[in-house]
Amino acid sequence: MAKNAISPTRTEDYPKWYQEVIRAADMAENSPVRGCMVIKPWGWGIWENMQRALDEKFKETGHENAYFPLFIPKSFLEKEAEHVEGFAKECAIVTHHRLEPGPDGGLVPAGPLEEPLVVRPTSETIIGTMFSKWVESYRDLPILINQWCNVVRWEMRTRLFLRTAEFLWQEGHTVHATEEQAWEETKQMLEVYAEFAENFMAMPVIRGEKTPNERFPGAVSTLTIEAMMQDRKALQAGTSHFLGQNFSKAQDIKFQDENGQLQFAYTTSWGLSTRMVGALIMTHGDDDGLVVPPRLAPKHVVMLPIYRNDDERSQVLEYCESLKKEIEAQRYHDEKIRVILDDRDIRGGEKKWYHVKRGVPLRLEVGPRDVAANSVFLGRRDEPKSSGMDRAEFTNNLCGILDSIQSNLYERALKLRDENMRDIDSLEEFKAFFTPKNQDKPEIHGGFASCFFSDENEIDPILKDLKVTIRCIPLEQETFDGSCIFTGKKTTQRAIFAKSY
Repeated sequence: MAKNAISPTRTEDYPKWYQEVIRAADMAENSPVRGCMVIKPWGWGIWENMQRALDEKFKETGHENAYFPLFIPKSFLEKEAEHVEGFAKECAIVTHHRLEPGPDGGLVPAGPLEEPLVVRPTSETIIGTMFSKWVESYRDLPILINQWCNVVRWEMRTRLFLRTAEFLWQEGHTVHATEEQAWEETKQMLEVYAEFAENFMAMPVIRGEKTPNERFPGAVSTLTIEAMMQDRKALQAGTSHFLGQNFSKAQDIKFQDENGQLQFAYTTSWGLSTRMVGALIMTHGDDDGLVVPPRLAPKHVVMLPIYRNDDERSQVLEYCESLKKEIEAQRYHDEKIRVILDDRDIRGGEKKWYHVKRGVPLRLEVGPRDVAANSVFLGRRDEPKSSGMDRAEFTNNLCGILDSIQSNLYERALKLRDENMRDIDSLEEFKAFFTPKNQDKPEIHGGFASCFFSDENEIDPILKDLKVTIRCIPLEQETFDGSCIFTGKKTTQRAIFAKSY
């Protein structure tokens, strides 16, 4: 049997495989603070490239970056009842200020704050408070703001990147004069997320609307992109919320319209987090480690010089340095190609697997024979085999090779999703689809089920028993008359059901 760099493999223990990939790729590790993580340079490099791609798109669509406080007065959250109810159990609270020496030689809080402060779980309330000061006339609208920041949601069961007490994200917040404009913003930003997921992450997504029970607390509507991971579970990858006038009324965001009448504004919010790094791992990783799509890779190419003595070393390194300059002179999707020459004094096999486990898209092995033949020995991370290639052929086709890897990863992920998504029109088939065939491995499950349904409140017991959730109602679907497989009620809409992260 072929040996793998990661143990256990995906089929043996998927959750543990996920953790081992992060460790082997040196992406992140748990911190001394329970539920929080340290993101290491390789993991940060991926997130940084995600930020860069998204930030550019936000600015193209007219948004500006700003920053708002980490601490939110508790009274701000209480203004919007549904919002505070949705986040209450996840809030971290600061109740005291200053530390002073205690009776046993340690430090103790000095005194209580006049009002407890919530550590930011999301920023609608404090940003809305500022919007109420900034908005006076219809001429002030729209306001299109984004911030990159950290948030805290007190999770009991954490997993690196996917669910941590503190995580990084961007949150967009906008104010509009009309309902139509706010809705257009909500849909536009969902599409920004979807295009990022598919074009940069090589991860196919379903664009949909959350059902009422799954909406963002306080929202009128929540739009979502849902992706299938390799274990066939769903992951919510990004959400865009139409808030209507709910937060405007709670926070007094009013403006004078063109007729001189005072109106409440319409607001939106939308966010995407470091959870996407976890999504990338679970979408493309294999039993040898991480696989990074070229458009997000911290390094596109790693060069591995091979030699046995000082004369060969000098010859090979001179060749590699020259080739490195040729590579760096090229542009890949308007970015400089990122290449590293790894001449560390460690064994060749160890060095190769170091970069395989980190998911670098291309490896170039260069030895004296390659120098003599003016060639390279090329390994693609998305394919198991390596092969020789003429140097000029390689440099002339480098961007095409990277694009080929990018599209191959997308097609592979799309094939997995399509093979594990089906229309289900009976409750018996639904239960069978989501019931593990092997009771010793409860993580085995069906995939995505598209089913007619009418009322989520009536089907909660069934879903909870199977540990299945309604992921979304797809925005694009053909309309047919059908019957809800749970209640028998007539309906025309289908929803996507899946087990999820």
